[in-house]
Amino acid sequence: MSIAEYFSSITQSKLGQSLLVGSVLIGVFKITTFSLSVVSLVFDLFILPATNYSKYGAKKGNWAVITGASDGLGKEYALQLAAKGLNIVLISRTQSKLELLATDIESKYKVSTKIIAFDASTDEDENYLKISNAIDGLPVTVLINNVGQSHSIPVPFVETELKELTDIVTINNLVTLKITQTVLPVIKQTLNQDKKIRGLILTMGSFGGLFPTAYLATYSGSKAFLQNWSNALAGELAPEKIDVELVLSYLVTSAMSKIKRPSLLIPNAKNFVKSAINSVGYRGGAQERFATNTPYWTHALMHFAVANSVGIYSKIANTINFNMHKSIRVRALKKAARLANEKKD
Repeated sequence: MSIAEYFSSITQSKLGQSLLVGSVLIGVFKITTFSLSVVSLVFDLFILPATNYSKYGAKKGNWAVITGASDGLGKEYALQLAAKGLNIVLISRTQSKLELLATDIESKYKVSTKIIAFDASTDEDENYLKISNAIDGLPVTVLINNVGQSHSIPVPFVETELKELTDIVTINNLVTLKITQTVLPVIKQTLNQDKKIRGLILTMGSFGGLFPTAYLATYSGSKAFLQNWSNALAGELAPEKIDVELVLSYLVTSAMSKIKRPSLLIPNAKNFVKSAINSVGYRGGAQERFATNTPYWTHALMHFAVANSVGIYSKIANTINFNMHKSIRVRALKKAARLANEKKD
């Protein structure tokens, strides 16, 4: 029997006709949803206007609280939100860096600042009391959860030092949740006093959490936790006019990534943060995810391509990640051994 005769025999039965119609409808649905996702991706990245921060109370005396604010992405969030007219509460570990940044912000952008210095890895009650006292009575509308820690180099899970493991989970998860619990009631109070504005909570995610990442297992798990927590919080707070969003990034030049030179796939902190704050409410490359944004255009295209081909959780993606980080670990260990030998000489 030829293929044509086979399909002809199938379509002569009601079951065969139903299966054929169902297959066509599913195909049309898949093509339609994919096409709409592509259109949305292009609009989010290249066409839609930048987010207007007047809805979050910019230039009206309102405040943004930023964690991990003294360097890298946190510093850029502080500078760029100040440029939009928000007063800034700077939270980080090093008092001297915070003081310099606060002076710079106040002189350049003519806004007010407050600084709070503590080591997030200690997770002491005093830390959250400092935040609570500093923002008491302030009209806070924005919280940027940027504080975080990764592994010093890619490492097998079983070889991960206990302190590094504990610090990663404490800083990335527990401290982020406790700071949000401290700041959120103040945001709610601000919105109750001014019904015309909205609140905003941005939390920094990572491709390390988007993709299950071997040799960064603890960090990967901690960032994946933030994905579900942030999305759940987004649904919970939407009726109260508080926008919650997880911001995903691939590599960015920073102290954490140990990458100094930007490239097509690795922007500097300034350009990444610009893309993030200008696209709040969009999804970028995270078209398949609620309350999530992959804002930088090359990261977005990478995210979208993998999600719509082999899949985020596929064995292929996992294996590629495994091989990449195993190679990075080998190079890092060779470099460490070379530097140790040079010191001996």
